[in-house]
Amino acid sequence: MSQRVVSALLEKITEEDCYNTILLYHSLPDEIDTHELISTLHSLGKKILLPTIVGNELELHQYVDEMALSKSSTFGIHESTGPLFTDFSKIDLAIIPAVAFTTTGDRLGRGKGYYDRLLPKLQCPLIGLAFPFQIVDWIPCEKHDISVTQVISL
Repeated sequence: MSQRVVSALLEKITEEDCYNTILLYHSLPDEIDTHELISTLHSLGKKILLPTIVGNELELHQYVDEMALSKSSTFGIHESTGPLFTDFSKIDLAIIPAVAFTTTGDRLGRGKGYYDRLLPKLQCPLIGLAFPFQIVDWIPCEKHDISVTQVISL
């Protein structure tokens, strides 16, 4: 992840003390790298949650450290083997991946609907991370699609 994006996210997250429990994702090689952000926020005492694919759903597990990650057979995503987290109302901020975003926050995922089923359970700001080429003018959306609150780009 570019140092500029890390700095911008860290500033946003730390300027408001209310962001203590944060849903993130352990990025794939074609996504903005979130690994440094995860470890930095964790070292600052933030509770970091990572998604784990279980059947057709995402479970959230607390990040413990890099040694407590296992590689998923579904997408090759590194998932936390830490404690299961189910109190969605306690999540203060969610940083969401996508293949593409619009400037108004519409998002296009990888097509399996995992986040489409998870996001309605959250009541927190949703931030999308994107490379500039991932921001497009239009994405086909359906009624059940949830937009992100803000898109941060390199």
